[in-house]
Amino acid sequence: MKLVMLGSGTSTGVPRIGNDWGDCDPEEPKNRRTRVSILVESNDGKRLLVDTSTDLRQQLLASNIDWIDAVFWTHDHADHCHGIDDLRPLRYGRSGAIPGFAGQETVRRLRQRFDYVFAGQHGYPTIVNLENLDNVRLCMGFSVRWCIMPHGPAKSTAFLFDADGYSIGYATDFSEITSEMVSLFQGCDLLVTDCLRREPHPTHADLGMALDLVKRTGAKRAVLSHLDKSMDYATLSAEIPANVLVGYDGLEIEL
Repeated sequence: MKLVMLGSGTSTGVPRIGNDWGDCDPEEPKNRRTRVSILVESNDGKRLLVDTSTDLRQQLLASNIDWIDAVFWTHDHADHCHGIDDLRPLRYGRSGAIPGFAGQETVRRLRQRFDYVFAGQHGYPTIVNLENLDNVRLCMGFSVRWCIMPHGPAKSTAFLFDADGYSIGYATDFSEITSEMVSLFQGCDLLVTDCLRREPHPTHADLGMALDLVKRTGAKRAVLSHLDKSMDYATLSAEIPANVLVGYDGLEIEL
């Protein structure tokens, strides 16, 4: 089982427009961050994409990804879904639409904003067949479990994917650790967690909260993601436990 971190940055990316690197060293390539998205791959080559970030085209080209087997959305905020049109080339050559899954409210909002993606128009085929997460437990050989996380006044979906005897958890955009999250990720092999900055934030996990989630779940390894311009790769790497990595665009971890 493999994790591909397609994007590791916050909603504005790093650097921000205006070439604003904040505390990040512009000479360190791992500080150049596109908006968050991951891909998980099983030993038999099945690929699940999580979120269609604003930078999806760039990410798929950089990681040489030309096929996915399904797509999942954590929520409908712009940095997590506004690259949805970049799924069109992944629809080419398929006999049917790409399977897609999200929570009930996210399904409603995505259908409202991107109706052409889920119901073909003007002779163009449907790109994604979107279903409620309540209808999925297995997908392309992966076991899929999930729970809802607080994201300030909004909600985000946490995922746990199991295949080939390993598990990868994904918890982006949360502002509080719940008992459901701890239970979902308990003992997982790899946990990718929200970690916006060191200072508390009303809608995202800070560094202390991210490390607390890793500790409380007993995750064997963890990767920090959704990092803003205050989180310099080298500086942050020197601060965290040995089983935790600072995520970066293009990171691949095989289990």
